[in-house]
Amino acid sequence: MQDVQAWGRLGAEAHDVRRLAERAARLPAGEGPALAHGNGRSYGDVALNPGGRLWMARGLDRFIAFDPATGVLECEAGVLLDDIIRVALPHGWFLPVTPGTRFVTVGGAIANDVHGKNHHGAGNFGHHVQGLSLLRTDGEAIACGPGERSEWFAATVGGMGLTGVIVSARLQLMRVRGPWMQGESRAFRSLAEFFAQSAAAGERFDYVVSWLDCVHGGDEARGILFGASHADDDTPAPEPAAPRHLPLTPPVSLVNGLSLRAFNRLYYRRHALQQGPLRQHLLPFFYPLDGVLEWNRLYGPRGFHQYQCVLPRRDEQQATAELLKAIRASGQGSFLAVLKTFGERAAVGLLSFPQPGTTLALDFPNQGARTLALFDRLDAIVRAAGGRLYAAKDARQSRAMFEAGYPRHDEFIAYRDPGLSSAMSRRIFGH
Repeated sequence: MQDVQAWGRLGAEAHDVRRLAERAARLPAGEGPALAHGNGRSYGDVALNPGGRLWMARGLDRFIAFDPATGVLECEAGVLLDDIIRVALPHGWFLPVTPGTRFVTVGGAIANDVHGKNHHGAGNFGHHVQGLSLLRTDGEAIACGPGERSEWFAATVGGMGLTGVIVSARLQLMRVRGPWMQGESRAFRSLAEFFAQSAAAGERFDYVVSWLDCVHGGDEARGILFGASHADDDTPAPEPAAPRHLPLTPPVSLVNGLSLRAFNRLYYRRHALQQGPLRQHLLPFFYPLDGVLEWNRLYGPRGFHQYQCVLPRRDEQQATAELLKAIRASGQGSFLAVLKTFGERAAVGLLSFPQPGTTLALDFPNQGARTLALFDRLDAIVRAAGGRLYAAKDARQSRAMFEAGYPRHDEFIAYRDPGLSSAMSRRIFGH
């Protein structure tokens, strides 16, 4: 048995850890429920199985085939997105969709149907998966994709690793000129201004995202919106700095009311003064937090929660304002609050998170009952607006909250692998 914890570091619990290293015809035998585990970057409990088996999939780290002419890549599920960038970018190819860290596995990206800053144009990660191989605990091997056993594909994309173990996948990459991004940054001083700027930027740029000052006083929101596309020329920009390490976990969280107010004030002023044209390497643009490899330690020994929701289009501005008001009133908040809009493209997966509307993501130091009480207030706002929470980031939502947000959950049950379970599935589905 080995203690394993999620990226939120809310607690480490014992697991029977086994390593997957071959695309075998059968999964390793054992007693009790099991679960595949990638690189441990899920924030909550979606990739944990306390008291049961974890199959560590990072051993499935081989590239199977790559065509530099077409950008089609086939690889095992334990390959990191970082590995793909290192191999494909020199040939002029990049990930068509990427989350905010490049240190997630392909299997994890599919199982959580991750999204990025270009959802308004490119949709989710699952939209660019041509096919995958799924291994069930009874030994059945399923090859599925958009045109092959598509019902299994829809259940597995965003299915949180509960339909079987993804062992390999075939992806269509995106053609790029090089590693440079070209765009602009703009300050906004209200939610109305954010929504107007975001809509305009979505017409001009492939990628749009904003940082939000979640502790700013008053009724109006303020932040910085970034829009960019892959540059169509070879003019260089500064190379990204080497990643730094946080060598230890501080005895208390370094994220508190005082540090939040100071950081948010300085960040806003700096970027408001520097707003305008933007040119930078793609690594700091897409992955700013990867610059500090153990940044999750900043929250101290008690860890942190991330709260990410999506609010449907019809009530997005009013509901976002209500969420920010509740967060400010609580005295809690986040260094890097992210606010962005999703496009209209329908998701592939039965349980995929994105839907047309606005998504807000914030990190909160774990303050026990005080933090959970705030989340209950936020849940009520999200549910009243017809929104949902992101399971890959969550560690505490109720079954009722999940079922209200994911109306196709009943369809998904038919594709569950009875030999797989997780802390999240037991909380949400009861097994």
